[in-house]
Amino acid sequence: MTHSGFVALAGRPNVGKSTLVNAIVGEKVAITSDRPQTTRRAIRGVLSRGDRQLVFVDLPGVQRPRDALTTRMAARVRTELEGADVAVLVLSAEQGVGPGDRFIANALAQARVAVTIALNKVDTRTPAQTTALLARAAELVGDAEVFPISARTGGGVRGLVEHLETLMPPGPFLFDASMSSDQPREVLLAELIREAVVRRTFHEIPHAVEVVVEEIDSARAEVTIVRALIWVESASQRGIVIGKGGRMVKAIGVAARRELERELGCHVHLELAVRVRRDWRADDGLLDRLGIT
Repeated sequence: MTHSGFVALAGRPNVGKSTLVNAIVGEKVAITSDRPQTTRRAIRGVLSRGDRQLVFVDLPGVQRPRDALTTRMAARVRTELEGADVAVLVLSAEQGVGPGDRFIANALAQARVAVTIALNKVDTRTPAQTTALLARAAELVGDAEVFPISARTGGGVRGLVEHLETLMPPGPFLFDASMSSDQPREVLLAELIREAVVRRTFHEIPHAVEVVVEEIDSARAEVTIVRALIWVESASQRGIVIGKGGRMVKAIGVAARRELERELGCHVHLELAVRVRRDWRADDGLLDRLGIT
């Protein structure tokens, strides 16, 4: 008999949920950045082992809604939690356990979903500090198992996965066993490009950038042509992304192309254009087309 279910990863921004999904799945299905609120969509990573399938939903970091974009992100968190079989509350040993973690723990309790706690980034703390943090983490949810892990190094991740496998209800696999994610190819490639933008414009363009892949041309066997638009909200942001003499957008293209080639398994010719779309984060119609529901 097979067992399968949804595992929702909840936590404050920048605790390492995307890195954890990638470490569990063994492939890059969610982009990562030191910048909080990098994740906008509830990304699903799929792990199939033997008769167990875990479908991980990397939720956007919980935050107070500020505009149409963050309002949708908060609503998506609630919807995904309602459909989850298990929730993993991801904490950061670097940040410690704070009011934000208690707020999310209360939200999980209201969702009436089984909760497991993962204390991430324990590789940045001493054993004594980790022990103290584990004790504080255990107080958040009374009956939750607590696992010290490092998504970056992989330490403790296997034990967490094996525990989650025991919590999966009986049922058929939800996705083909060969799949690692349910994201459309265009969305994944766009996200990889956005990751390159965010990492290189860390302070200047925190959340005002979106990427749309307009075309993937695989007509030639030796190379795939990817054409994409980088949207920003102002002319000054466009100047930052392009850079003096086009140097920034060239560096973004070089970094993104490496990730696209790794994903597609072939040579990639990447064409990037930067456009201004004012207040796109408040445009409900545009957010619908971008698939940020």
